[in-house]
Order: sequence, then structure tokens, then C-alpha cells
Amino acid sequence: MLSFAIRTDAPPFLQDEYGAVRVGNSRVLIEMVVRAFQDGATPEAIVLRYPTLTLPDVYATVAYYLHHRQDVDNYLIDREHTSVQVQSRVEQGQRDVTEIRNRILAQAHG
Repeated sequence: MLSFAIRTDAPPFLQDEYGAVRVGNSRVLIEMVVRAFQDGATPEAIVLRYPTLTLPDVYATVAYYLHHRQDVDNYLIDREHTSVQVQSRVEQGQRDVTEIRNRILAQAHG
């Protein structure tokens, strides 16, 4: 009789200093893999799209997502909210630069 050792592997995730979860040893965010999967991409197609990923890491990410869908969906919602807040701050900063630029141009012409 053959012996088969059943192991539980940890998901291939690393969380960076900003709280973003990256897959494997790549810079690819978990949301990129999950969104591609949700859009119908196979793990093989995802690896072709993001060649720094490995096929086992993509399969593990998809399996983790399927087993922990609510947790991952909550994480994705939180990341989306954070993204909107950051975008708003950037846009506000750009408006300030536009106002400064307009004042400088007005002074140069006046």
C-alpha cells in the first residue's frame, strides 16, 4: 500500500507595507488575478497575461478565492474604497496645481 502524505500549503500571498496582497514572488496584486478569473480567464491565460506569476500560484489563488470568497470579496471592496480615496486626493492635488499654474500665467501676462 502506498503512503500519501496530505499537506496543507499556505496561500502564495505576501502583504506589502501598504496592505496590498501580492501573489507569489511577483508584484501582481491578488485583485488582478481574481478579477481576471471572474472575467472568465483560465489560470493558464492569467499566467500569459502576467508572466511573473507561476501556474501553481495562480491555481492556488483561484482555489483560495473559491474557498474564501466572502473574505476575498470584502478585501476587494475595501481595496476599491481605498483606491477611490487615493484617486480623490490625487485629483484634489492636481486642481491645486492648476490653480497655481493659472495664477503664474496671469501674473506673467498682466
